Amino acid sequence: MISLTTCNFTAGRWIRFWLIFFCLQAAFPCLSEGYSQSQYQRFQDRLIDHRSRLNPKFKKKTRQKTQYIIVHTSELGLDATLRVVSKGKQFQSGYKTPGGHANYVIARNGRTYRILDKRYRADHAGRSMWNNRADISDVSLGIELVGYHTAPITKSQYRSLEVLIQILEKVYGLKDQDVLTHSQVAYGKPNPWFKKNHRGRKRCAKNFIRAKAGLDKGWRYDPDVRAGRLMADPTLVGVFYAPDLKVPVPLAAPREFGSNIISATNSAWAIAGGDYDEKTTAYLLPNGRTLPGDRISKTIGWAHLPLNTKVILNQDVEAAVIQIQAQTPVKIISSNMTAWSHAGAAYQEDTTLYFLPSGRVYPGSKISDWDDLPLETRMLVGYKGPFSITLAQTAYKIAGQRYKAPETIYYWPGTLTTGDKIIDFKDLPKGVHIYLPLPLK
Repeated sequence: MISLTTCNFTAGRWIRFWLIFFCLQAAFPCLSEGYSQSQYQRFQDRLIDHRSRLNPKFKKKTRQKTQYIIVHTSELGLDATLRVVSKGKQFQSGYKTPGGHANYVIARNGRTYRILDKRYRADHAGRSMWNNRADISDVSLGIELVGYHTAPITKSQYRSLEVLIQILEKVYGLKDQDVLTHSQVAYGKPNPWFKKNHRGRKRCAKNFIRAKAGLDKGWRYDPDVRAGRLMADPTLVGVFYAPDLKVPVPLAAPREFGSNIISATNSAWAIAGGDYDEKTTAYLLPNGRTLPGDRISKTIGWAHLPLNTKVILNQDVEAAVIQIQAQTPVKIISSNMTAWSHAGAAYQEDTTLYFLPSGRVYPGSKISDWDDLPLETRMLVGYKGPFSITLAQTAYKIAGQRYKAPETIYYWPGTLTTGDKIIDFKDLPKGVHIYLPLPLK
């Protein structure tokens, strides 16, 4: 079998390796359709071995059976992803998991990391079920794609994933149909939107396009929903399956794809999935008040959560910090507040502007690798510009009466400030740019 473990091969082992490889090529022509023998070997040689960084408290357990490959999006940047899957997740309560949350991680540039040897069980699927088999972590490998389910998976990631999946399928005798996403296999317990156990607990890898990873269309329906074991999730039905006439699709929890704002067509469940009532999910209400998910039920109730409330995931900071960030036009990217946290679906728009610590400024449409976006990068969401101040083109001529307003932004290298913070406009240095907010719709 093709081995992904790192070991010192003797000459005899190399001969046996290539004999088996050639046999696999003969038995499985698709193995050589897209990639050459040297490409498979090059991919294997370039795997980054991250196993030494695994939390020593993680107890390795060999899987007795391998039935599935589960694809995830990490919902984090590269450094945070590697730290969490290796060392574990830290919760505000003080509880920490022992790591081992994936077998492989694929960065947005395609670089692939081995977190845990493929033969060991990774704790990656949580509460899960597929085809009446529960605890999918027991019978599957977990592959994390660095990034968010709201952003496209990169070509480099798809290419590395395709090679890795082809190798693993041959090792374990799997078919394309056995490759699923975490969002497909995860399920949730009853909540305000669903009266029974249901799909939709996780959102990760909902942006996964099977064809781009060299896979066939896969399942045409959810076997557990069709059998009545779980209620359907309307979003997953629309993303992964053709309409299944045998199963009624509930109207609960509609979704406005890509948005993190609660509306008549976008519920808290649709945005956050099973994390809707977690302490790490923050709700920023239209009146400026911020509440963690675990306090909504006791304070205002899920049925009374106002429209235009913003949902911010993966938070371990105080609500006051989120509230302050929401009230200022200049946003700051941190390990908690990502570009999507601040801007939602607009994070890649021309009108979302990024001011990097290096002094460079980019619109969202010009940023391709979000993992390389440095912490402390500042953002403006819903702005136009820059407009250059000159002797003839004064701040007043550019911004009118708003030139002193707190929403009018002045930028020169090293400084990004609001109009109300400038005392003497005559002392502005050369090369100052103004950014103006777009009119509210």
